[in-house]
Amino acid sequence: MQQDSEIAIIGAGIVGLCCALRLAQTGHQVTLVAPPDDEAGASYGNAGVIADYAVLPVGTPDVLRNLPALLFNRDSPLAIRPALALAPWLMRFARESLPGRARQNAQAIAALLAPAAASWKELATEIEADDLLKPLGSLYLFETEADRRSTSFATYRAHGVAVEEISRAELGQLQPGLPETTGVGAAFFPNTITLDDPTRMLRHLRAAVTAAGVVRIHAEVTQLNRDKGRVTLRGPELDLRAQRVVIAAGAWSRALAAQAGDRVPLDTERGYHLEYDSPAPRLIRQMTPVSRGFYFCPMAGRLRVAGTVELGGLNAPPSPRRWAALERGARAILPDLPQPDRRWMGCRPSLPDSRPVIGPSRAGAAVIHAFGHGHLGLTLAPITARLVAALVAGRAPELDLAPYRPDRF
Repeated sequence: MQQDSEIAIIGAGIVGLCCALRLAQTGHQVTLVAPPDDEAGASYGNAGVIADYAVLPVGTPDVLRNLPALLFNRDSPLAIRPALALAPWLMRFARESLPGRARQNAQAIAALLAPAAASWKELATEIEADDLLKPLGSLYLFETEADRRSTSFATYRAHGVAVEEISRAELGQLQPGLPETTGVGAAFFPNTITLDDPTRMLRHLRAAVTAAGVVRIHAEVTQLNRDKGRVTLRGPELDLRAQRVVIAAGAWSRALAAQAGDRVPLDTERGYHLEYDSPAPRLIRQMTPVSRGFYFCPMAGRLRVAGTVELGGLNAPPSPRRWAALERGARAILPDLPQPDRRWMGCRPSLPDSRPVIGPSRAGAAVIHAFGHGHLGLTLAPITARLVAALVAGRAPELDLAPYRPDRF
């Protein structure tokens, strides 16, 4: 039986949930369409940080220059599974890593990040989850003086990011669980907010979405068709017609965007984490060893070690080498770590320029895109929802959406 809705949102990760809540709060009839939630996706397995400092794109001149060394280092934070299908994406990534393009991408990312922390504080209050926000800041650990020299404090400050260079003694005060012989100092981002538990935050958000009257359909969307000013979504046991559709399906958005009329060079970046149960916090603040590319994430009852970049598609099995590299890196900083209690792998949507796709389809505003946030899905979900709500209402968004539109490619 065909069902009807004013607005259908495809995807029930952090971005889709935030869009559903914001649109329902402004009086729209909203249907959320996604497979049953197994709490295993990227919205749950991330580093749990509102990353106000993450203004730099993945592709930079330094990454491009060091790409061969990164690919052949078994502990590298970057891995690419051999696949001919990745060649077009990699060519775009190389172009976006050139100095001029990297600067433009950083400016576009910084514009989205500027309101991110305030947006999250507002959302947490609305869904009664203020206690899950930890305003403790974040650390970039310098293991060597070379790490310190590689960190451009001026670049962060030029993009409005508060950052302090701290000594080894100051680092010991901020992170007392760190071995005394580890590191020579750090960059401290004092305004960064972390989450005590991403899963609990998502549960609060899901409850708020239900309370706001959003209808949830557990189904996979395999077909998207425009017809006489409406959009029809079909799949196994699904036949839904809507006036507007928001595509927020994360790493699974490319095929749906193509059916809507937009060819977007989206590929899949697979993230990994390990978790170590710890009733007492081993570390106080989130910390990233600069040269290793992963995060130590203190969370409720556990320490999560999350990170690395692996381009490998949606369907390949997890790589044990990625988990092993994380474990070696974690023990290089905290040598007495036990065996991890859990391992996770999830898929992020990755674009060559590290900018999300936010805006109407080039084929007509009945379809709105809200995907491709890469490492920043958690961080940018509330501001993305505000931008989508403005588009649905026909208002000028608070930010210029030209850098994020699908027709930029």
